[in-house]
Amino acid sequence: MKDDALARLGSRLLYLSPLATLALGLAGWLAERGGFATAEVLFYALAYLAGGAFPAYEGVRALLQRKVDVDLLMVVAALGAAAVGQAEDGAILFFLFSTSNALQDYALQRTRRAVSALMALRPDEATVIGPDGERRLPCEEVPVGARILVRPGERVPLDGEVLAGTTSVDQSAITGESAPVAKSPGDPVFAGTVNLDGVVEVRVTKPYGETTLARIVAMVAEAQARKAEVELWSERFEQRYSLVVLAGTAVALALPLALGRPFDESFYRAMTLLVAASPCAVVIAAPAAVLSALANLARHGILVKGGAHLERLATVEAVAFDKTGTLTLGEPRVTAVVPAPGVDAGEVLAVAASLEQHVDHPLARAIRREAAAREVAVGPADDVQAVAGRGVSGRLPFPAAALAAAEVGAAAGELPRGPDPGPTAGTLVAAQAGDPPMAEARADELAHVGSPHYIREREVDVPEPLVRTVAEREAAGETVVLVARGGAAIGVVSLLDEPRPEARPALARLRRVGIRETVMISGDQPRVVERVAKDLGLDSAYGGLLPDEKVGIVRTIAKKHRVAVVGDGVNDAPALAAATVGVAMGAAGTDVALETADVVLMGDDLEALAYAIAVARRATAVVRQGLAFAGLVIVALVTLVLLGEIRLPLSVVGHEGSTVVVALSGLRLLLGVPGFHRKPAHAGA
Repeated sequence: MKDDALARLGSRLLYLSPLATLALGLAGWLAERGGFATAEVLFYALAYLAGGAFPAYEGVRALLQRKVDVDLLMVVAALGAAAVGQAEDGAILFFLFSTSNALQDYALQRTRRAVSALMALRPDEATVIGPDGERRLPCEEVPVGARILVRPGERVPLDGEVLAGTTSVDQSAITGESAPVAKSPGDPVFAGTVNLDGVVEVRVTKPYGETTLARIVAMVAEAQARKAEVELWSERFEQRYSLVVLAGTAVALALPLALGRPFDESFYRAMTLLVAASPCAVVIAAPAAVLSALANLARHGILVKGGAHLERLATVEAVAFDKTGTLTLGEPRVTAVVPAPGVDAGEVLAVAASLEQHVDHPLARAIRREAAAREVAVGPADDVQAVAGRGVSGRLPFPAAALAAAEVGAAAGELPRGPDPGPTAGTLVAAQAGDPPMAEARADELAHVGSPHYIREREVDVPEPLVRTVAEREAAGETVVLVARGGAAIGVVSLLDEPRPEARPALARLRRVGIRETVMISGDQPRVVERVAKDLGLDSAYGGLLPDEKVGIVRTIAKKHRVAVVGDGVNDAPALAAATVGVAMGAAGTDVALETADVVLMGDDLEALAYAIAVARRATAVVRQGLAFAGLVIVALVTLVLLGEIRLPLSVVGHEGSTVVVALSGLRLLLGVPGFHRKPAHAGA
């Protein structure tokens, strides 16, 4: 808090410095015209102090570190002007230089407001529900596991999970999503988001200092501290160029003296050259643009971890996507349930769901959802054993699994679920009502559900109709699960992870911003990957990949293009690290994603990637424009000084004016880029 107060005081003094310098310098000029020599000296001295205190401090501090910066050059030039009787020129220099510094500081502070706005989103207190009722506590004192109440219009104070109640939440400040998100029991909520219309009870899942919002605040601040290569180049350039300027100034002073010119005239021109050649505009070009771009992206729920990553993002020509949860919804749905002859679909789902209730896997969840949708009864299973990614086995110790499924009977198996049942629809008709499918089921039958390879390893008999169904469904790019009971397969469940609705337009936008190649790299079955890639129009796709194989594909692409890898930031970590830029998508609340990726898209918005690339490229262009403009101004001013066409005040105007123009040019990036109309998150509004 003390540091913040000192920073605010320093900022206010920086803004007051030009006004004080102008007033005191004008008073000195009037005293000079009136012949008041003592007052003239006093007012000019005070003007120098008001305008030169900050640059003198910075210049001396840099000099103690064996560095020469622009501040020192300006102080030397102003003192030199005073030494040859041109105190008013020195006062003008300090006025314009302090004005330029104030404008630069204002411009850069504008780009840092994303952090301040995010900090303002964090409520100070939370309504905690305890044995004695409700009470207000500071957020930092609320423990994990506590129950808090969030009313309509309030900001969620801490990360948590909804326990009771339903509502919609504006979480644009975290994810960049423009539309409110519905929340019900079991859904996560994030600190700083706005509860719009319902009263909800939330269980706290993270302490105050570790919420998603707190991590974002820290990341944005850290990103703004990390410098791009062009910024580092500017700093190195400033050091070396400043020494060159000092050496050139010494030559510009010594040469005329050697030719017999008056000292005052030679010294004054040398000081004018010192100002004209100073690299202020060159130094400010990169940070003004880069920080503005980072702030713009943060406002839209896109976190870029520093200028270096922004710079690399601008060079990307190819994008490699993970499939599940990135280009697809990440939650497969059942497209068809195909029973064996003499078995109905409800029975197949009953056996599969009874085993899968013990597994937390996307396919298992899809099967359970389908069973619930068809109102198929699910019973307990014993001795359940799961082989990760392959299948589940267990014993169904009761014949009621079949009888319960038979209660929904033919209705569950008359038609497949989903819009496209495929060529095997005729096999989905249920058994006749008079044929109880599992009437002879023993009380302790071994059952399996899993991939065809997993089922074959269990030496299960698979009827020929199911073999054909498996081949047809796999050829169509669907994921196939076989269900077996009592040594024989009783049916097939086919599933499909559908592409995101926004995936195709997002890919089109990537091509419009200059992406030459789009690739899918996935650990899913090659046929599934090929189907999704074909549906979306990707240039190429690779399936069945292990993490190290994904890295190999990324390195192959990198031989032709700079490549960005987009994944979930968890199992794609090696590929993200191998890419030119690693991008984690939909990472709100995911600690691993926040840590591993170079760029984090906080919401599930694929189009945000194209926007990020467009902003990065715009930033690169603005930096180049600023450097070119600054260089041309320096060349023009130096030429005019050497020709004796301008004096110190005009040199100062040209030098400081170009610096302000370059800084304001960088601020354009706060407004976004042409052709993209994205609603900013409230954090930066």
